[in-house]
Amino acid sequence: MNATKAERTVGLAEFGPTSSRAASLTEAREWCHRLTRGHGENFSVLSRFVERSLIDDFSAVYAFCRAADDLGDETESRERSTELLAWWRSELHRCFAGQASHPVFVALMPVIARHSLPQKPFDDLISAFEMDQTKTRYETWDDVVGYCKLSADPVGRLVLMLLGERRDEECLRASDAICTALQLTNHWQDAQRDLLERDRIYVPREYWKVDQFEGRLVATCRQGYAPDQMFLQSWRESLRELTVRTWELFESGSSLLPMLKPQHRPLIWLFIAGGSGTLRQIEAWNYETCLARPRLSKWAKVSLLLRARWATRNIAEVSQ
Repeated sequence: MNATKAERTVGLAEFGPTSSRAASLTEAREWCHRLTRGHGENFSVLSRFVERSLIDDFSAVYAFCRAADDLGDETESRERSTELLAWWRSELHRCFAGQASHPVFVALMPVIARHSLPQKPFDDLISAFEMDQTKTRYETWDDVVGYCKLSADPVGRLVLMLLGERRDEECLRASDAICTALQLTNHWQDAQRDLLERDRIYVPREYWKVDQFEGRLVATCRQGYAPDQMFLQSWRESLRELTVRTWELFESGSSLLPMLKPQHRPLIWLFIAGGSGTLRQIEAWNYETCLARPRLSKWAKVSLLLRARWATRNIAEVSQ
């Protein structure tokens, strides 16, 4: 039987729940680097804006997130995912207790000590992936935002901590707003794929504006075109409203960049610009994400990389 993606990502055969093998620190760091570079994202986690001294640290945190995500999404069943996520949480707790054997946690242990990282953001991320196994529909906007507080906000907080940035409420609140906006943008972008591949609908029920919304959405996503024009128009209206609210979150987090050290602003600007660029792409597609997945072109990504330092230099001048 072929191994699942999660089994390959996490190395369950070699380092899974039944294994007693412990990785060396060198082996663990190499593992995390391979895992980080092996997954395509809108932007490389290890972009040119990550300080060389932090490469190992970012790789370890990213590897934890990537592995947990795959354990939640890339196994043979939700029951198996729930089981493996419980194991992953136990490994996390062992790591914080000073014991680790899986490469991700061997690499993560010195990072936790070096940056005084708390356990809660890691626990929250696992909770989000556990929620995915039981909750596939959301009633309200606040319900979806509550999910993002577990699935997205902890990542932003960990990034700021790795960078040695402020941990006060003002800075973390701005970070949370940006991360929630980024996660929501991803949900609106991936609406078709989330439904067809994961049976998840993140558009909350309070935005379902037509009768038999779910059945009509399924039919539209499967066909990839819209014979049901009434449904398509309703979908556009819902996504337009959700996009407006997502922009409001980007705006409420706009105070984040001026709070950061100048050398860290390009990296954070890049993530924000990637998300806001995707949201503009959704608008340009007339919100028809039930038909296809809009994405930034390769040239758009390169353009953002080139603009990052210039854009954040302007921020520095304004904040002085």
